[in-house]
Amino acid sequence: MKHAMVLASVLSAVLPVAQTLTVSADTAQQKQNHDPDAAELVFSDIDLFWKAYDRAKPANRAEVLREEYLKKGSLGLKEFTRVRIGSAENLATTIEKHPKYYASLREPSRKAASYQKPIRDSFHKLKELYEPAVFPNVYFIIGRMNSAGTLTDKGLLIGVDMHGVTKGMPVEELGGWHKATLKPIEEIPHIVAHELIHYQQKYPKPNSTLLGMAIMEGGADFVGEMISGGLINRHLHKYGNPRERELWAEFQQEMDGKDVSKWLFQGDRAKDRPADLGYYIGYKICESYYKQAAGKKEAIKAMLEIKDFKEFLKASKYESRFAQRP
Repeated sequence: MKHAMVLASVLSAVLPVAQTLTVSADTAQQKQNHDPDAAELVFSDIDLFWKAYDRAKPANRAEVLREEYLKKGSLGLKEFTRVRIGSAENLATTIEKHPKYYASLREPSRKAASYQKPIRDSFHKLKELYEPAVFPNVYFIIGRMNSAGTLTDKGLLIGVDMHGVTKGMPVEELGGWHKATLKPIEEIPHIVAHELIHYQQKYPKPNSTLLGMAIMEGGADFVGEMISGGLINRHLHKYGNPRERELWAEFQQEMDGKDVSKWLFQGDRAKDRPADLGYYIGYKICESYYKQAAGKKEAIKAMLEIKDFKEFLKASKYESRFAQRP
């Protein structure tokens, strides 16, 4: 079976909430675990982080984090270090810039393991909807506030540090992007579901157009919400729904190009509107496809195995909603 590679973007140091790395689905699914109960949910790196955090002082923070956390961590932490954290120095710098936030993160982060049942339930739901589903191990990690989730061929990597919102959380250290994208720990199952859908997506060739990338991300949001009951980018829908026609008209002019910088993976670089509105457009296209499909399971399969994104858009009938004057 030929699978697509999820396109990696060239990004700055600040990365989007759920941006996915280049992973061949052939490679990602090589172990072919089809049992939703066999995937491991690994939470050990959370306690490991706090042990290192408590031992570290300003003068030796990077060294302690390197020796007591990054080097001793799980396979998932090593992958997350490679693709998101980068180095102990990067992690130490982020902690030093957000000391109050990290101090407040301890209690919610330790609740992550209490969400094993809803996570496992979403795995079973996906199995019901899409019989060929593959279930990788999931690693829960404290990183440097630049990614709530991603994946590699080793499994799903979840940034628990992006799920520290509490009622009394200090916000004075946070910029606009973090204020918009940080989530409460209760939403951990939803980001796991989003990344799990990315793990299933089978495309025939690398997809580099804005349209394809938006459908890839929006599709992960759409099916992820279906299996977990929650949407990781609800703030985009709050902004987008009353502006859907205008956003579509703008997106349509750019969708066949390869420049995604106005729509995806913007981090804190978006101006005058939320970052990553391509997720919203992709979701709406997939939603339209699903609603008009006679066979719902067949629609999910088609969504995860897209051969031609322009044909998928046409079949969704999403464009026709805007053909007439409002």
